[in-house]
Amino acid sequence: MTTAPAGRGSLIARVRGLWEHLAGTGARFGPAISVAVAGRSHVCPPGWAGIVVIGDTALATAPDHETARRVEQALGGLPATSLTGAEGLARRLPVAEILGPATLAYLDPADFRPQPNDAVTGPLDLDDPGLRQFLMAVSTDDLEESALGEITSPAFAVREDGQLVAAAGYRDWPHGTAHLCVLTAAGVRGRGLGRAAASAAVASAIGDGRLPQWRARGQQSRHIARALGFRELGTQVSIRLAEHRS
Repeated sequence: MTTAPAGRGSLIARVRGLWEHLAGTGARFGPAISVAVAGRSHVCPPGWAGIVVIGDTALATAPDHETARRVEQALGGLPATSLTGAEGLARRLPVAEILGPATLAYLDPADFRPQPNDAVTGPLDLDDPGLRQFLMAVSTDDLEESALGEITSPAFAVREDGQLVAAAGYRDWPHGTAHLCVLTAAGVRGRGLGRAAASAAVASAIGDGRLPQWRARGQQSRHIARALGFRELGTQVSIRLAEHRS
């Protein structure tokens, strides 16, 4: 299946529509922060506040009216592009815990730069013995960060000496979005193996008519996304506030 190229403006509009849907309420992007109360928001973990910046606009949700008031009061008047910095949030709010910020990147199919590698195998079912062994061998932190165990697509992997050393796939998100998940064994990073596996997963997502999404916190992950043609369009951060004491 082929997908018509999208200009930057239409790509941003599609991405904003995705995150407004995930907010699960009447939240809308705007040039300044306006926090929507959304107890079931998928923008952040339950009980947390979440902020997403796409382009020069922001969307924010909070689990209750009091948290929404505190966040809006502390961040009101700031430009959208400055709302997701960890240091700035910590200066203005009593942050007990923070996730991110993470860069959000998206891929117009016309911009895709495949990274072929003859060592890539797949598609693999999630119950493939080699894939299961690979997921059990990596650290818990790496597995959780990659979310590879949560993919809904088949996996694509790189083998060396009969063992899987990198794998990628995607999780189906709303609005026809494919959230990419990539993981490389710690001992072989920096050799382009994760990029090769990711390239195969991205090609599969595009072939299925989906919009590839890449969420990254580390520079290496961002480098892989840029090499494949992804555009960094925004950032996301989740915060849990310390209990308010009057």
